[in-house]
Amino acid sequence: MFGIFGFVLNWLTSGPLDRILSSIDKHGSDITEREKIKSEAVSQYVAAQVQIANSRQWWFPILFLVPAGLWFGAVCLYSIFWCAKCAYPRAWSIAALPPPLDQWEGWIVSSLFIGKAGEAIIGKFRK
Repeated sequence: MFGIFGFVLNWLTSGPLDRILSSIDKHGSDITEREKIKSEAVSQYVAAQVQIANSRQWWFPILFLVPAGLWFGAVCLYSIFWCAKCAYPRAWSIAALPPPLDQWEGWIVSSLFIGKAGEAIIGKFRK
């Protein structure tokens, strides 16, 4: 009796039950795959942000150092060669920076040197 009943029950539910179970398995693997793709995308985004943050560090001080260095170099060359009582005297001179800028430039240049020295000192203590 149970053999025929089991056969009929198996025959009636095998199609829908198999489809339901296979659908659940597929949905589970889709969710897993979706989460894997999300985590991969997030890790690539974070890596790109780290690269952007690290790439700014080398050129940002240059924006301050190049103009300051050109001005300082021009002042040094003028002071050595072309001042009134130097090797090649000229009537022209190199203008000084306006009052707020000269103080700011001093702060910027000194902060860069102090920052590099502090970085070296901290690096020695971390080892």
